[in-house]
Amino acid sequence: MATELMVNGKIMRVEAEPDMPLLWVLRDVLGMTGTKFGCGAAYCGACTVHLDGAPVRACQTPLESVGKARITTIEGLAATPLGRKLQDAWVTLDVPQCGYCQAGQLMSAAALLAETPKPGDAEIDAAMNGNLCRCATYTRIKAAIKLAAGAKA
Repeated sequence: MATELMVNGKIMRVEAEPDMPLLWVLRDVLGMTGTKFGCGAAYCGACTVHLDGAPVRACQTPLESVGKARITTIEGLAATPLGRKLQDAWVTLDVPQCGYCQAGQLMSAAALLAETPKPGDAEIDAAMNGNLCRCATYTRIKAAIKLAAGAKA
């Protein structure tokens, strides 16, 4: 079935079944492999993308539920000033180790800072809850979010 999606500011036409998870539409149909498959059950956050600015787990979001929402993936994040700030903070503080979860981490952090430009520790913890990092770089992730927000890391 043909569907038009707005992905990273561009209209894209895809041929996919309505119940196909958005994760597989992005990765397998559109070739956008920055969004990662982690658990497949919306627990780990590796597949986090934005729908109209809100973070969602793409592994559990069927294509048919996307509608006309604007999809932003990790590939589109650097095109925004906030995304660049976050990516710069991630690099400055050497956040990733293996890097597998970092796309989802960055997407959740971007949604947080778009909503709450100067978050406190509790707000960061709440927003990032559910984004798992097997390398346990949580302290650096929190510091990078604060740095991107202009606070002391």
